[in-house]
Amino acid sequence: MYYANYYKSIHAMMKFTKLNLCFVGLCLSTSVFAQPNKAFRFAGIDVPPPLASQNVQDVYWGVAVNDPYRFLEQVKDPAVVNWMKGQAEATESILKRIPGRASILEALKEKDSVGGTFISAITRTEGGRWFYLKREQGQSPAKLVWRDSLTGDERLLIDPDVVTKEKGRPHAIQSFHPSPDGKWLAYGMHASGSEIGNMYVIEVATGKLLLPPIDRVRFAGASWRKNGSGLFFSRLRPGFESMKSTERFADTGRYYLDLNQPDPDKLVFNASMYAELKLPPFATGYVQELPGTDLAGMVVNFGVDRRLAMYVAKFDEVLSGKAKWREVFNQSADIREVDMGHGNVYLRSALNAPRFKILKLKMPQLDLKTAETLLPESDAVLRAMTASQDALYVTRREGVNTALMRLPVASINALGGSSSTKADVQKVALPLEGNVNVVGSVDHPELIVAVSSWTQALRRYVYTPSLASLNSNQFARLNLAPPVEPIQRAEVVAREVMVPSHDGMKVPVSIIMRKDAVLNGKNPTILYGYGAYGTTEEPARSNGVMAWVERGGIYAFAHVRGGGALGSQWHEAGQKTTKFNTWKDGIAAAEWLIANAYTSAAKLGIYGGSAGGIFVGRAITERPDLFAAAVPSVPVLDMVRSEQRANGVANIPEYGTVKVEPEFHALLRNSAYHSVKDGVRYPATMLMHGVNDSRVDVWQSLKFASRLADAQKGAQPVLLRLDYEAGHGSGSSTQQAMQRTAEMQAFMLWQMGETQFLPVLK
Repeated sequence: MYYANYYKSIHAMMKFTKLNLCFVGLCLSTSVFAQPNKAFRFAGIDVPPPLASQNVQDVYWGVAVNDPYRFLEQVKDPAVVNWMKGQAEATESILKRIPGRASILEALKEKDSVGGTFISAITRTEGGRWFYLKREQGQSPAKLVWRDSLTGDERLLIDPDVVTKEKGRPHAIQSFHPSPDGKWLAYGMHASGSEIGNMYVIEVATGKLLLPPIDRVRFAGASWRKNGSGLFFSRLRPGFESMKSTERFADTGRYYLDLNQPDPDKLVFNASMYAELKLPPFATGYVQELPGTDLAGMVVNFGVDRRLAMYVAKFDEVLSGKAKWREVFNQSADIREVDMGHGNVYLRSALNAPRFKILKLKMPQLDLKTAETLLPESDAVLRAMTASQDALYVTRREGVNTALMRLPVASINALGGSSSTKADVQKVALPLEGNVNVVGSVDHPELIVAVSSWTQALRRYVYTPSLASLNSNQFARLNLAPPVEPIQRAEVVAREVMVPSHDGMKVPVSIIMRKDAVLNGKNPTILYGYGAYGTTEEPARSNGVMAWVERGGIYAFAHVRGGGALGSQWHEAGQKTTKFNTWKDGIAAAEWLIANAYTSAAKLGIYGGSAGGIFVGRAITERPDLFAAAVPSVPVLDMVRSEQRANGVANIPEYGTVKVEPEFHALLRNSAYHSVKDGVRYPATMLMHGVNDSRVDVWQSLKFASRLADAQKGAQPVLLRLDYEAGHGSGSSTQQAMQRTAEMQAFMLWQMGETQFLPVLK
């Protein structure tokens, strides 16, 4: 079994029956672990030892679970605050003693400085205005700019640096949403990496605020009415800050702001407001107008569960708070994506189609029983879809590359329910192969197409379809800033391999390396993995990866189960009670890299963030012999207590809950914190965390670091790199991101024994 033998003896002494509550918690305030009496010393710097343990023992389903550092969850306790600062300062001092760290940072800065202007979040309105985020060389963060047309003059709209100077804290734009005519714009501004901030609504031409900033906004997801007279947006409950962590993000509301009578407190939906729908408290309804009808549609998200639900109601009744919602589909339909256009609602479904199929519903009937299949499941994974003025576009993963499929509106609307009738599916000839992402709008026939690969910088095009052909000549480079090709200091190649895992399942692994690399087992190598929510690490060129590879390292991306590389079944094979496959696939990838002489255990590091903390944490606690170093970033490591964090309840669909017996056993099995054993030598570990993280609370890193350090008594470094001006990652400045990357790589190379990275002792 995967829990300690003494758990079994407690289990034998207890009688547990289904008549009881689903789990029983017993709290015993005792200190059972020995406390080191002096600091641990690494690179000539004293690192404060863990605070004295205060064990809490819970019993779930007859299994006793120790939690010696539960008190670290109280991150505002003065003793915890002081200890955190001591850890952060010691880690900073150690990293400063690694001489090669500066060379990595300089390489990253060079790549950034010659990489040209970075453009992102391109949005085009019905009226033809273009909005996008722009970060020029050496600048951070990105500014929001706009043009009246593609060839019009660029104008600055929002500069976060101005707010940063006024407030004395770093600010960044989280998202923005222009009205259809481009006259108005709503945007979110957030401080110090926090995902909770204010939403502003301004007049684009003048920059004038329509009303005071709207607070309590976390992922606004704003949706404008077609006529631009108002918008729907999401907002946390009043007083959420004082609620206990598990309730903080519950009952998130959908509000409506009428521009003629601006009132940001007009709530039109939350889960408790319409109890008859029987939605869980973490469900979020994204209400929006259904163009061409008198209806409002609502797509419901269930935390991180990819399966959606949809309801419709009379628009006027929704605004009055008296909607009679009609179900279009619930989670049993296994719909993963919804788009609208051409009088239809388009659905990407995994029901009996793990690699997905595309369905069509006609508005306003919206009867799932009449759904027509536009694109059936095939051997390739259907990744995403977007509607343009005259077609529906679908991207399809074919190996490492992506194909672009076009379904003309005339063909779509010609379907009449006959099984002999099929939609016309046209494969678009792309200007180059790679990972393809598209942005369409029902207001325009043109499509914005972005193509990238592991080794090639992203290129954007405007695709203009022609009735005559679908050849690549219809692609024109979209240069909202002067095009610049990155400097490459070595020829880099990407290899795609299939690695057998513990159960024989073949796992895709992408390996990025210099073309002249020699497979002699001596290459410093980073193994990266995530494996959650059906998310796929799509090919994209990264300055951080390139800096590592050009130096002579190898970077491997393991597309482990829990991700979506091979469809919905691949996700489900690494979820809840099958989650162990995620980290076992990671172990298999590490073994394969070593066996095939790409690297050795002394030269192998493992890295992952957020849910990827499970991948890293359990790989090193299960097979510490395979790795020289580990860097979990903003990681989930205490799975048993995961649902007690602010964002934890919403993650139950992915990880499970202690309230269900098989899921509790899975949580314990997947919990790195509970898998640490005294006296075992683990890889050197540096945990990186933004203190303002609202998705994965910083105590996840604090607890694991303490347990790992105590278990080894200074045999290996366990460092906490804490950033007090950051959160989960979004909103960080370019400088912060480069600093994180440089210090992660420097730490890895130090532990791999690379001469230039051995700390200089003073």
